[in-house]
Amino acid sequence: MAYDVDTHVNLTQYQSLSDLIEKSAQRYSDNTAYVCLGKSSSFADIERDSRYFAAYLQHHTSLNVGDRVAIQLPNITQFVIAAYGALRAGLVLVNTNPLYTERELIHQYNDSGAKALVVLSDLLPTLSNVIANTAIETVIATHALDLIAEQPQPAAPFATTSFNDVLAQGSQLSFTPVKTTLSDLAALQYTGGTTGLSKGAMLSHGNLIANAMQVKSRLGSKLIAGEEIFVAPLPIYHIYAFMVNLVVYFERGGCSVLIPNPRDISSLIKTLSEHSFTGFAGINTLFVGLCHQPEFKALDFSHLKVTISGGTALTQAAAAAWQSTTGCTISEGYGLSETSPVVSLNAPGLEQLGSIGKPVIDTQVKILDLNDNEVPLGATGELAVKGPQVMSGYWQMPAETAKVMTSDGFFKTGDIALAIDLGMHKIVDRKKDMIIVSGFNVYPNEVEEVLSAHEAVLECAVIGVEDARSGEAVKAAIVLSTPSDDITATQASILAHCREQLTAYKVPKIVEFMSALPKSTVGKILRRELRK
Repeated sequence: MAYDVDTHVNLTQYQSLSDLIEKSAQRYSDNTAYVCLGKSSSFADIERDSRYFAAYLQHHTSLNVGDRVAIQLPNITQFVIAAYGALRAGLVLVNTNPLYTERELIHQYNDSGAKALVVLSDLLPTLSNVIANTAIETVIATHALDLIAEQPQPAAPFATTSFNDVLAQGSQLSFTPVKTTLSDLAALQYTGGTTGLSKGAMLSHGNLIANAMQVKSRLGSKLIAGEEIFVAPLPIYHIYAFMVNLVVYFERGGCSVLIPNPRDISSLIKTLSEHSFTGFAGINTLFVGLCHQPEFKALDFSHLKVTISGGTALTQAAAAAWQSTTGCTISEGYGLSETSPVVSLNAPGLEQLGSIGKPVIDTQVKILDLNDNEVPLGATGELAVKGPQVMSGYWQMPAETAKVMTSDGFFKTGDIALAIDLGMHKIVDRKKDMIIVSGFNVYPNEVEEVLSAHEAVLECAVIGVEDARSGEAVKAAIVLSTPSDDITATQASILAHCREQLTAYKVPKIVEFMSALPKSTVGKILRRELRK
């Protein structure tokens, strides 16, 4: 069965993201575009407020077309308004994690050259050193509840303007449309910085629109214009949720339900109970966490038809728990900040569990050895990608860009992959996470997959640690489903299970039981933290 009706991305429909935003808002003006904290905003509301925001930036700041605007907000409607407004004013987005440390913020703002910041007002007291050590001139602050009822702003040691004042002033100003092209820079999407300081992936309007069309093509009939309700628990400052909720579903006239704090599981479940949601995105930890909640199991899932997984390899345990609870399969995808992000995605209903699906339309994939030569079929190697969604390079880092691009224009992802049946691929692991035991390669994902299938294991992560005999040894960090009365017996049972499923050198030599695993704000388990 074919995955896609189209074979090529159509980039003639929109001239830029601004054009996409304005045309979609006009097409679906009366539909609900976003719901957050109980407040609904129509497409017309979003168009109006983002126009006011853009007009304010044009008249009351020193920003020029092409300047960078940082947005440091959780999943609230103000994020959408600020992002769309900045794009409509011809500016470049710098999506920023609200939980970043002072050091991380100063690096990202200085590296991007951001001149304006839209920030959660709760963070203002901690930003004095940040603002003083960057080129930021304009700070717009908002409380999560400001669009419902304006909240008092905390004092700050620098000048700020409230988000509501920006909209009020912008409503009295004229907005001058900016002609932006597909080749113009739209966003600097910073990588996680797992191997050092984070780098800004340069994503153009064309990159992001192309990827939206690629995702839309893969979802096919599961994405009906003007009818979908997609829940957004993952942070929209991350490229994964940004693409799904701010581009794909907005362009298709869907409603996105924004979840400001997905760690508050009871509040998330309550919000889910209020909507006939048709789509959901998550990762293993969120899927498993929800499926352990009786209140979640009691929800009505009759409308749910699309569940997308990305950011980390989907485990069989998470997929099985989700399907048995909701009746919906999970479509695992794969992507990176550098690819806008989607490279490949299982089509809903045609999933091959354990694979990342087929590459989306107009995307070429190769598996390369250390010399950038293609490996034989059945061999593992580094996944390399070429397509209209691939970044033009890292911001002001030509040497770093050169390291990840092949001579024929493929981007080297740093992920180890294997070609499998039907043109699909399986991610074996991150190149840097590979463990070498006595000369044999051990991929943590494989060991984690086996561990997670044990009934006592709720979550796990596998890393390599130094070993005098074998160079490295496999270490497993495990969170149990329930506290154990006999931890020695539990460990013995888990290791016996591993020995049944894994070659001896892959079986964990060290097991550490933990109450929780370190995670990013996206919910991805941070192996690097376990190595410290």
